[in-house]
Order: sequence, then C-alpha cells, then structure tokens
Amino acid sequence: MMIELFAYVVLAMRAAPLIAVRIAFYAQTIKLAPVMLKIRQGMLPLTLFAAGFAPLSMAHALPGQLTGGSASAHRAPLTAVHRDGVSLDEAVSRAERQFGARVVRTEVQDEDGRKVYVLKLLSDDGRVFTVRIDAATGSMR
Repeated sequence: MMIELFAYVVLAMRAAPLIAVRIAFYAQTIKLAPVMLKIRQGMLPLTLFAAGFAPLSMAHALPGQLTGGSASAHRAPLTAVHRDGVSLDEAVSRAERQFGARVVRTEVQDEDGRKVYVLKLLSDDGRVFTVRIDAATGSMR
C-alpha cells in the first residue's frame, strides 16, 4: 500500500510541470481570444478593400486607347494589335456568311509553304462548291 502511494506521489510530481504549462497555455488562449477575434474582424474589410483595386491595376496594364489623365503615354492604341491570319473557325463563319451556305467539310492543306483552308459548302438548293481561304491573309479563292 505504501509503495502504491509513493508511486502516485512520484507521478504527480512529474506531471505537475506539464499541468502547469497546460494551465498557462489555456489562460493565455482565453486572454488572446477577444483580441484575435477583433483582428480577424478588422482584416476582412481591409482584404475586401484591397481586392477591389485588383481590376484597376490589371486594366492599367492592358493595351488600349489612351484616356484623359492617363500617366501611361507609351501604351499602344488598340488598333495596333494584330494577329497572324485567321483560325479555321473564323474561316468557316466568314464563308457561311458570305455565301449563305453551310460548311459540310473542312481540310487544311499546305500550298507552297502557306496554310490554306479548303471548305466544302452546301447551299440551300443542294449545290456543293469549294472555297479556299488563305490562313495567313484570310483572302478567299
């Protein structure tokens, strides 16, 4: 019986520093909880306010026409932005609009080192005809 009591006393002495550390930690957590809540509540409006300026900074970096009061005089006008050629989708929509027919088959060919779209169209009256569109210039033949 005495040995068991002694063992409990030894265990209690070894656990006392751990219990003291835990009590101090929880006491500190209880003291800081309202402060941390106020910090989190204050950070939300600041974060939303800062995020509101992100589109403005992105728009400033885009190419386009100069507006009055713009500090960026090196920006190129929007008409100076060019692409190389036309895509197959653009070629199909142009041909369908121009000829009033539906594209039923597409093919991409290489003619003298130039990419050419060959489109077969079907008109409303059943006629089938072929249109060739230069991919670099968009010209139809």
